[in-house]
Amino acid sequence: MSEHPPFAVAVDLAIFTIRDGALSVLLVERGAEPFAGQWALPGGFVEPDEDAEQAAWRELREETGLDPSARFSGHLEQLRTYSAPDRDPRMRVVSVAHVALAPDLPEPQAGTDAADARWWVVDDLLSSVDDAPDLAFDHRQILLDARERVRAKLEYTTLATEFVAEPFTLPELRRVYTAVWGTPPDLGNFRRKVLGTEGFVVPTDAHGSPTGAGGRRALLYRRGSATVVSPPMVRG
Repeated sequence: MSEHPPFAVAVDLAIFTIRDGALSVLLVERGAEPFAGQWALPGGFVEPDEDAEQAAWRELREETGLDPSARFSGHLEQLRTYSAPDRDPRMRVVSVAHVALAPDLPEPQAGTDAADARWWVVDDLLSSVDDAPDLAFDHRQILLDARERVRAKLEYTTLATEFVAEPFTLPELRRVYTAVWGTPPDLGNFRRKVLGTEGFVVPTDAHGSPTGAGGRRALLYRRGSATVVSPPMVRG
């Protein structure tokens, strides 16, 4: 007989997009105990025939309403493992948290085990504004860690391009940094990094809408093959 009690492995997802110029995260209202009625990051248990990554992809498709056969147009990566003994009152549950991000994600639909689902502005959740909910389990800490992961990776990678739909303008890309960092990057430094890093963006032959009365139409770009920005674009 084993001396170790059984435990479960789960995945939790911090799914980010930018809505109305703000970094937003998907939360679900729990429909069952524990924490019934409280908001939480979407996730679920890893099934016997899955590994953690497969479970994360399954939960991502279910929570974002994607067709199972469709290709997810954004980015998914593992964040870290959360294994505090008392993080779940039901039993010992180890969670492998993931970060996902994509542009233009639709209004969510609550899954079978959730009462509701909606996008929340991340800064509202983490600054504890009056109408912001307390998150279930240890999901506030997961959200803090996930936001910092994305903020840091925008400094030294081209991850920001995953937040914009193609084709995009440089002003649209710069607004990603503003939303994630909470402050706009220096315009000159931003342009030098984006245009000076080979493969960060690839220009097209098209232009966007005029920026104003008599304004110039900005050139449209697509994502390039580069993944690293060196030296990094440091936050202001």
